[in-house]
Amino acid sequence: MGTPSSEIITIDGGVMEGGGQILRMAMAFSTLLRKPIRVTNIRAGRSNPGLRPQHLTGLQLVRDLCGGRLKGGEIGSTDISFYPGPVKSGEFVANTGTAGSICLILQIALPCLVFSIEASTIMIKGGTDVTSSPPFDHYLMVFKPILEKFGVKFDCNIVRRGYYPKGGGEVVVKTSPVASFLQPVDIVTAGQVTHFSGRSFVAGVLPIKVAHAMADSASRVLRQAYPGVPLKIDRIKEPSEVAVGNGSGIVIMAETSTGCLLGGSALGRKGESAEKVGEAAAKELLDDLNCGGCVDHHLQDQLIIFMALAKGESRIKTGPVTLHTETAIYVVQLLTEAKFNLVKDEVHNSCIIECQGIGLQQSSD
Repeated sequence: MGTPSSEIITIDGGVMEGGGQILRMAMAFSTLLRKPIRVTNIRAGRSNPGLRPQHLTGLQLVRDLCGGRLKGGEIGSTDISFYPGPVKSGEFVANTGTAGSICLILQIALPCLVFSIEASTIMIKGGTDVTSSPPFDHYLMVFKPILEKFGVKFDCNIVRRGYYPKGGGEVVVKTSPVASFLQPVDIVTAGQVTHFSGRSFVAGVLPIKVAHAMADSASRVLRQAYPGVPLKIDRIKEPSEVAVGNGSGIVIMAETSTGCLLGGSALGRKGESAEKVGEAAAKELLDDLNCGGCVDHHLQDQLIIFMALAKGESRIKTGPVTLHTETAIYVVQLLTEAKFNLVKDEVHNSCIIECQGIGLQQSSD
């Protein structure tokens, strides 16, 4: 872990993507490297600037994880200061009280917890399937197995699913400490798609036929692009005891001959047909596959922090680099010695992201 520093680093939260990502990345690195930070102009690029409940919940969770001091931690605040302590192990609870994305709260907490001394457990309450982030099934099907390549070990249990606007979802995550360092990854050879799998779901008052319509529509699009490739999409009516409110959506994953995993997803919305939802998820996945990328556009920015922390050079091949990814790299280079290089292929609209990580080491603080 990092050596404590007394000099505070000021970060403009309104640059580039201008949303909550700068805050999440800055808080995670502040905690891991023991560097105090001040973040100004928080979410200046949004129509409702400042901290929203899910952002504040994430900040408070990380404060609790390390026994740090947080100034300016209130709804609507556009300026916070954070003074971290050493990461602790234990049991923690985070509750957004809204449909705030559980995945986004994990973005800030998981990198910290894998560098704690012992196993830890977090119970997070919020939204599992909401518009502000990929659905939690994407996290389980795509993000988790890829993260394991770095040596990150954690288990997730979806106790209850929660949808916009009610929220009420609940996920329990159990983390194990990293052995010593995170391992670098090399994910640059896409290979051939070997099969598609997925999950099409409805909850609440919505009938199962909606799940069938989404799955059938997605299957038609995928079979047209990849005839003969095995495809299986489960169609699910969530039991009332494990889902709060009404919701629908579909998550699809492609696996390739080289072990790459890419996902596409879409959520049901009022006024949009189930067929359109299924088609949108399939097209999102195909867009990433057609670039020859090895990780999808949801995943690329989430991997940046782990590439930066790993020991050695990591490489991932993506489609077009997203603004979220550029923002993540900006924050990494502001706070660490990690070096990134982007090798763009304009012809195929793809990019190889290279990173020489800092090799953060497990500490016995």
